[in-house]
Amino acid sequence: MRLYIAEKPSMGAEIAKCLTGPVQRKDGYLITKDGIVTWAFGHILRQAEPEEYNAKYKNWKAEDLPIIPKQWKMIIDESCKKQFGIIKNLIDKADEIVHAGDPDREGQLLIDEVLDYLNCQKPVKRILLNALDEESIKKANKDLRDNRDFLNLKKSALARARADWLIGMNLSRAYTLAARRAGKKGVFAVGRVKTPTLALVVRRERELKDFKPVDYFTIKAIFVHQNGEFSATWKPKDTQAGLDFENRLIDENIAKALIGKFAQKTEAGKIIAYQKAQKKEAQRLPFSLSTLQVLAGKKYGYDPQLVLDTAQKLYEKKLTTYPRSDCEYLPQSQFSDAKIILQNLYNINEKQLANWAKKCDLKTKSRAWNDKKITAHHAIIPTKVKVNLMSLTTEERNIYFLIAQAYIAQFHPVHIYDQTKISIEYMQELFVTSGRVVKQMGWKELYVQNNKEKSLNEDDKKEDNEEKEEQNSLPLMKKGDEVEYVKGEYDKKSTKPPTRFTSSTLLAGMKDIHKYVKDVEVKKKLKDIYGIGTEATRATIIEDLVKRNFLQLEGKKKYLVPTQSAYILIDALPDEMTYPDSTAVWEDYLHSLSEGQGTIEEFLAKQAEFTQNLCIKATKTVLVQEHEYKCPRCNQGILVKRKGKNGEFWGCSNFPNCRMTCNDVDGKPDIEKTKFNFNNYRQMSYNNSDKNYIKSGKNEIFQQDNQLISAWDLIARENTKKMNFAPKEKFSAMPIEKNKNTKATSKYLCTRCKEGNLRRIRGKNGWFWACSNYPHCTATYDDNNGIPVL
Repeated sequence: MRLYIAEKPSMGAEIAKCLTGPVQRKDGYLITKDGIVTWAFGHILRQAEPEEYNAKYKNWKAEDLPIIPKQWKMIIDESCKKQFGIIKNLIDKADEIVHAGDPDREGQLLIDEVLDYLNCQKPVKRILLNALDEESIKKANKDLRDNRDFLNLKKSALARARADWLIGMNLSRAYTLAARRAGKKGVFAVGRVKTPTLALVVRRERELKDFKPVDYFTIKAIFVHQNGEFSATWKPKDTQAGLDFENRLIDENIAKALIGKFAQKTEAGKIIAYQKAQKKEAQRLPFSLSTLQVLAGKKYGYDPQLVLDTAQKLYEKKLTTYPRSDCEYLPQSQFSDAKIILQNLYNINEKQLANWAKKCDLKTKSRAWNDKKITAHHAIIPTKVKVNLMSLTTEERNIYFLIAQAYIAQFHPVHIYDQTKISIEYMQELFVTSGRVVKQMGWKELYVQNNKEKSLNEDDKKEDNEEKEEQNSLPLMKKGDEVEYVKGEYDKKSTKPPTRFTSSTLLAGMKDIHKYVKDVEVKKKLKDIYGIGTEATRATIIEDLVKRNFLQLEGKKKYLVPTQSAYILIDALPDEMTYPDSTAVWEDYLHSLSEGQGTIEEFLAKQAEFTQNLCIKATKTVLVQEHEYKCPRCNQGILVKRKGKNGEFWGCSNFPNCRMTCNDVDGKPDIEKTKFNFNNYRQMSYNNSDKNYIKSGKNEIFQQDNQLISAWDLIARENTKKMNFAPKEKFSAMPIEKNKNTKATSKYLCTRCKEGNLRRIRGKNGWFWACSNYPHCTATYDDNNGIPVL
């Protein structure tokens, strides 16, 4: 018996329809003459939580980090237990299994992990479904592959999932604990991709706040040639006075002086360079999910998740191909489908699409048809199924329109234009101008709109204005021709601030992450990779940042603005997490894994080392905001104003690990008056070993700690009097030696502070071990027959 395991019920139903009927519906599966079809609900198995490895991890403690599983565990999701049981029983009865997950690395993993969990040893085939129409499914079913061919794809997905677990579970705990030491509430979620994405928005917002517009001046001149008049722009020399560091003229007086100089007309101008070349612009490629999300965001204002959800609906309605594609190319084998697809679009009830489809030439074959660029999936295109646009929602119609428009463009000619660049020398100054003459509009005819300005954002408008300048009509000239200066004028302009991210432009930033990489060499290397995140997860990551209140949406354009929590987290984290360099390199490694290069063990070993290093950094991190006071004693907490019996005072947020206190003076902590005046004391050593005590003239003993005395030290002062001023070791809040419930200092060094020794103490629930450096170190350990469990 052959068993098909689909990724979701809808896909399972479509597969069953294409098998020999009749189809018998059962609970959790379908029976056909060609085999049984069952399905998962996405990931039936999930990664185990830390406390599912060891119950002690339920309580978040810095000393437990990093948590690195020796054997990775998968847990059956509670909501999927019934379906898992059905799949297990069907696998037991099957002779052959057909893996019908989505054709990407995540789809590969979620079926493979079920087979691995059940230790399935039966032969497994792979069906690759890039479309759910009947013809596509039947064609794919005749061309089943061996599932072992996709082992590397599974390894890549597994490596990504485990790396995300290591970073997310450990660093979220580490920096949440750091935040708690600073008196801040909530969970500070850290993610391998999520955090550098958030940092992009935080840095952009700070660029905006720090931005100061700069006024500068441009000069344009009108020249006349015997064949006609034209305008040109003055280009300053590097030695020109009045320029800023970006070669912009910022001195208005110099601009006026130059205009006066040019008006003297003491000499003629001369064409010193004339270049004319024919340029060809190939058809735009069909869509990957990211490029579709970006364009739909610009044109319709749709957020990336809406675009993905809409594309998924069109896919399930069999109108378009698989949506979670990172590929913009098409297989040669599908070129023969173009005739039917274009005929359907010609007969569609949409005037523009019909007109464009009518002008298509099937002899035109764009660069999109390239088997070498195809992975497990191809670009998103219309299927051969006829569509009734009126039966679709507005969002579905708009997304289908974009997909169809890009497909039609493949069958229109290339865009051809003549580009001319001219340099003019006049009175020892340089002027330049350029022009563009379109010779064949070609595929760009599809993207010329009368209401273009309405659909453009600020960046697009800038590019559009630059394009208009290039389209100046220039008279026929040649190098060496003379021109006459007619007049000139200068124009005052101001630099513009960077634009805030929207969901779609942030997604584009994730895809083109090399633009934001800090390291120059890494930037070069990463230019051609797929960015950070995956086509399927980028929208979800942005949406999650909003849900977790790290980002807020503002204005009609729904700009992404960071919250205070975002600033706190990004400021606390090291560059390794906030800049995308490391994450982008890892994505490159994961891509290499999917192609059979490298090993999952090597990748995860590097991830574990990286995680451990950042956990160590987290213990030294202080999350201090503007107008907050860092505790000068523990250097981990912040001073918080509190109310006591005698009025207001300031105490460390890291209590009870740190008991630093000081008086309040005009709403501020009086740190200076809390310091010891060490000139009034002389150092005193006990047993020639302990230098942590100072004895005053009144025979009072104090613990020396960064020249500060806290409320706890005052208590220590009184306790040391009772010890006859001769403690045998460093003072501890826990009385030792004399307490029958406490064993003497041991040979075991505290693994947290690396300073104190461990003592065995009898508590209410039996023996345990604690650090002699208490209260500065509050580490405790379980007891195992007189030995601390370290």
